[in-house]
Amino acid sequence: MNEQKPEAVWVFPEEPKRRGGRIALIIVLVVVVLVIAAGLAVLLIPHNTDGPGPTASPSTSQTSSPAPSPSPSTTSTIAPTDLPTAPATTPPPVPDPSVTQFRGQVQPRLDDGSTGLDMVQRTSGDQAVQVVDSLQNDAQNLAGQAAPDSIRQAWGDGVNAYSTKLQALRSALSAGSDASGALADARTALGNLRSLVGL
Repeated sequence: MNEQKPEAVWVFPEEPKRRGGRIALIIVLVVVVLVIAAGLAVLLIPHNTDGPGPTASPSTSQTSSPAPSPSPSTTSTIAPTDLPTAPATTPPPVPDPSVTQFRGQVQPRLDDGSTGLDMVQRTSGDQAVQVVDSLQNDAQNLAGQAAPDSIRQAWGDGVNAYSTKLQALRSALSAGSDASGALADARTALGNLRSLVGL
């Protein structure tokens, strides 16, 4: 029986595969990713739009001539001649009221004065003071009435005298002293005003 002889087989270790292609591919991919990232960064970063705009070149600004402006003499001397001129009007003078008209304006308060002084004579204390306060308000209204020229000065003096007498009467009533003399003076002043307008 023949035995087989073992054959000698040379076993060589496998040669390592070259990886240069893989490394180059990785480098290319990394570069592509970096380029894409840079492009996105440029697009997403806001740009400053508030900066100065483009300036004209010196040659352009020097060669452009300014627009002609109208001369002052031309604009100041031109005036419209076809507009109608309104005549200067002065307000009409306020007509001077007659004594009769004026009497109709002041008689209600003069009558109230007579009635009020009668009430002061019949009352005393705070009630009398309140009546005099009302008469003083009426006197201020009488002073504001425009009197006719014929009695204007006398009317103004008479109203001032009446107001002064009313103030003296109020002071006497407030102090609780005898007010008969002040009351008589106020009646006299009021009578003078009534006689000025024919009452």
